[in-house]
Amino acid sequence: MKILAVCTGVARPVPGKSYKTGIFKTPTDAAIMVDREGLLGDAICNKKHHGGPEQAVYGLGSIDLDWWSKELGRTIEPGTFGENLVIEGVDSRAVSVGDRFETESVLMEVTSTRIPCNTLTARMGDPGFAKRFMQAGRPGFYCRVLRDGVVQAGDAVTYTPFDGEPVSMPELLRTYGRNLPEDDRLRYLAAPINDKLRAALTG
Repeated sequence: MKILAVCTGVARPVPGKSYKTGIFKTPTDAAIMVDREGLLGDAICNKKHHGGPEQAVYGLGSIDLDWWSKELGRTIEPGTFGENLVIEGVDSRAVSVGDRFETESVLMEVTSTRIPCNTLTARMGDPGFAKRFMQAGRPGFYCRVLRDGVVQAGDAVTYTPFDGEPVSMPELLRTYGRNLPEDDRLRYLAAPINDKLRAALTG
């Protein structure tokens, strides 16, 4: 397993909107510093919903990108969905909260899933894309950074699944904003979910 692409972006206007976004990301061959706030130099424009220590890095698997390429009938390049990392051989449907991805330098822990937004639909030029993204159940995964370091395309990655009851990315996507049965609520709280979701489940 290795990092296939490291992607960063600068703030750019959203087509048809009055605000800017950092969703337009492109791969780089350079080594990029990663700390608790994410990739150095990567634009995060809406810090209420994106970025921060609990969503520092957004990842997708190569299997996800291959699936979307077939689904959309065109090659989906790394960075298209605003992801920072594309990891070889990973299918985000099989990723759970608490799973860890480690390179020689950086250690990351999965905290939550990607929820599609209006910026993503504008980026894809399809008003119905958020619904399509939800139905696909391949949302990618946000990570907190447990150990700062440097990432670069080609870096070897070690994957360690969470040693507990799993809360998968498709499940999080499916239950977002909904009330949970008590056994599911306790299972979510037993995993290292992001602080925002933890607060919602305990409030």
